[in-house]
Amino acid sequence: MNNNKKSGLSHVSLLIIIFLGLLIIIPVFIVLFFRFESEPPTFHITPTLDTIGADTTLSITVRDQKSGIKRVWVAILKDQKETLLFDETLPTALFKGSCIHEKEVLITISPRELGLSDGVANLRIAVWDCAIKGIFKGNHTYTEQKINIDTRPPSIEVLSRSHNMHQGGAALVIYRVSEQVFESGVRVGDRFFPGYPGYFSDKSIYMAFFAIPYDQRGNTDLFLTALDYGNNRSKAGFQYYINKKKFKSDTIRLSDNFLRWKMPEFETSGIKQDASLKEKFLYVNRTLRQQSSKTLVNACSNVTPQMLWKGRFLRLPHSAQKAGFADLRTYVYRNKVVDKQTHLGIDLASTAHSPIPASNHGKIVLADDVGIYGKTVIIDHGFGLFTLYSHLSRSTVTPGQEVKKGETIGYTGTTGMAGGDHLHYGMLIHNTFVNPLEWWDATWIKHNITEKISMITKGANQR
Repeated sequence: MNNNKKSGLSHVSLLIIIFLGLLIIIPVFIVLFFRFESEPPTFHITPTLDTIGADTTLSITVRDQKSGIKRVWVAILKDQKETLLFDETLPTALFKGSCIHEKEVLITISPRELGLSDGVANLRIAVWDCAIKGIFKGNHTYTEQKINIDTRPPSIEVLSRSHNMHQGGAALVIYRVSEQVFESGVRVGDRFFPGYPGYFSDKSIYMAFFAIPYDQRGNTDLFLTALDYGNNRSKAGFQYYINKKKFKSDTIRLSDNFLRWKMPEFETSGIKQDASLKEKFLYVNRTLRQQSSKTLVNACSNVTPQMLWKGRFLRLPHSAQKAGFADLRTYVYRNKVVDKQTHLGIDLASTAHSPIPASNHGKIVLADDVGIYGKTVIIDHGFGLFTLYSHLSRSTVTPGQEVKKGETIGYTGTTGMAGGDHLHYGMLIHNTFVNPLEWWDATWIKHNITEKISMITKGANQR
């Protein structure tokens, strides 16, 4: 009887031992299953950069989809001295490791505050996960990247001298920057006109064509600016004079016959079919006008970084001017003023369906129907200068095609909001319309552009 009792107790004890063993083994198995992995964590730096400026913010996104992130460490080595930028150890759980599988680390680096001088340094980044590999040290990812510390903004030297401009007109400034820059150019109010190197053998010399908008009011903020790859910005003023100009006004009287003729052309452009003639006109003259202008500006957003044109620009041969640049147009319908808009080009009329010459050498960037402008062609002449040809009956060119000065690109017509056969001719510098009259004038081009370029070229050759 005693033997049976001992046997029963031994059996129970064995079960208890097995149970207790499972309580230990199962968690250990879970730890091994979830945390005994060998895939290292990853990270991505935004923005991708090789230069740190006076104040640079880095975004480091760290990821580990298995055991989770344990520690993130960032430092910078300069002149054999390591400066700690960031070091954080995240909380971990016994079985799950870290609950954080993705983390964004934002670090603002201010070299001067950290006592770091300009020059080459090493950016060091290390990340550990919660794997038990290496006796709970985890998987480890480390990188070391050479970077340049640059806390000094680029200097700007103005090389061109005379900058006399008309309101609504254009100008050229030539300048030198002290280092390779991310961008540079002329700021006119809230508009920016980029400058480009490459015309001169000295790659530090830039040319920037810019415009004084026809509607610029008051004292205009006008200066050169440059931004280097360390996000350091500099500004430089230059001497200039702006001749104020008062533009003409014109009254256009709308008839029902004209609107019945023109409105069907725009019925696929969002006009309500049950709208009145007046409502249709206002939609076209306001909403569609804005949409059309955006299309033109977008077509001029990709700039050829070289000067393709040469000499004065051609106007439509044997043509009479019917409307001027920046004319303020008042639209009258049934003896009431219904709208006002500004005409940003020059209307030229010759015989019907007259051949239109490319006004200078360039590359076609648009040949399409553009709302109120009708069939339209845009030529890129380089360095941000574009010409616009609208209301064509048809075009004879395609985007990407190179054209020579005087080559026929299409024929005049009445497409868009044209009241009769003519060419609407416009010129843009980047996103700003300018007065074409200047560009038709050989004397203006000589004094304002070619003499400036010649002076810089001569000076560079004498050095």
